[in-house]
Amino acid sequence: MSKPVLISGIQPTGRLHLGNYLGALKNFVELQNSSKYDCYFFVADYHSLTVDFDPETKAQETLDVAKAYLAAGINPKKSLIFSQSDIKGSGDLMWILNVIAPVGEMERMTQYKDKAKSQPANINMGLLNYPLLMAADIFLYNAKFVPVGDDQLQHLELARTLARKFNKRFGQTFIEPQSILTKTPRVMSLDNPEKKMSKSSPNSCLFLDDSPEEIESKIKRAVTDSGSEIKYDRQNKAGVSNLLEIYSELSGKAIPAIEKMCAGKGYGQFKTDLAKVVTDALKPFREVKSKKLNIKSMLDAGAKKAQKIAEKKMGEVKQKIGLLQ
Repeated sequence: MSKPVLISGIQPTGRLHLGNYLGALKNFVELQNSSKYDCYFFVADYHSLTVDFDPETKAQETLDVAKAYLAAGINPKKSLIFSQSDIKGSGDLMWILNVIAPVGEMERMTQYKDKAKSQPANINMGLLNYPLLMAADIFLYNAKFVPVGDDQLQHLELARTLARKFNKRFGQTFIEPQSILTKTPRVMSLDNPEKKMSKSSPNSCLFLDDSPEEIESKIKRAVTDSGSEIKYDRQNKAGVSNLLEIYSELSGKAIPAIEKMCAGKGYGQFKTDLAKVVTDALKPFREVKSKKLNIKSMLDAGAKKAQKIAEKKMGEVKQKIGLLQ
């Protein structure tokens, strides 16, 4: 009996950081190793074009995300890994979904409104169509499950609505995808624990390929709080609480156990211990970056398999809506 398909992707928009690992990559590996699903993990390079980008670095960023998949533990023998733009069909299916998606509903998408607000000089149609391309990537591969955080639930519900609408008009064609809600830790900036960690502030961001020296330096400069007690208190000790959350997520130890372990230690020793935990956890990323791997060949092999599935689905879709084959 075949397993249900699970699909997800990460955009290549610069160096990946700890938030990307804890929020997505770590969970991808757990889902793959559960052996419950046929996992498809792609690099969402088409989606990444909706924000300002440098064409000189885009291809390398795609390869870097694929490398990060391998470093995190995604195994091409267990999961299908490919680049979104290598597949003929996602843009075609997105166009077909365009003609059944109400404009008003698209404009109500929270992420579209947030992105448009954050980049007023670049409110492009790609931002508006972003969830349609997401739906196309789900439908093309007959995916039943999509791991998402809360911020993507609205997009997934739109995909479910579009599947029902298409199926009602043209006959059963698309699976209504189900969410696998993922616990997405909010990894906060090292110099401002009120803001999310972001590559736009590199000195307070832990990148997956940072050297041990860079990791130690950044953590030693991290904001703590007045006093010296290492105790979790998001309201009154946001800095220490952020560091405790990072320690817990990477070590697998519960925060109370870490508090107990650090009783009597000062912030300096705590940061030294945390730097070692982070350095050890990110070691695979540094090692993969230093290796000469034929990532393009791996992506090509994955795309070849994915293309066969996509072509079959597009043939079915075109037949249902009456297009010439």
